[in-house]
Amino acid sequence: MKTITLVFGAVYGMLSVILGAFGAHALKKILSVERLESFETGVRYQMYAAFFLLIAGYILKFETSSEKWISILMIAGTMLFSFSIYFLSMQDYLGANLKFLGPITPLGGLLMILSWGMLILYFAKNRI
Repeated sequence: MKTITLVFGAVYGMLSVILGAFGAHALKKILSVERLESFETGVRYQMYAAFFLLIAGYILKFETSSEKWISILMIAGTMLFSFSIYFLSMQDYLGANLKFLGPITPLGGLLMILSWGMLILYFAKNRI
């Protein structure tokens, strides 16, 4: 689980830089300001998750199921949160109605919050 956490952290970080550059250059010309700001929110939170996963990957020992769930919730939550935002931001350009993804975004955010909460409990319990 440690390797998976670190790999996802690195991949999320790399994708954040790529998608951030893509948004700042290519999407700036084709998306409305509002849609571009939403896209940038997805990028920003994906980078936060990348740092979270890299740090957690080095701190946690992944000996308990709760330690594993800290990572799983952040990986899944980021995927649901950021990627639903990316697709929702691009729906006009893609010519697709992707509004069904709307409820996915807060669900992803909730998973990310739960992951943070579990990390707080881990720190409190283990007095790191």
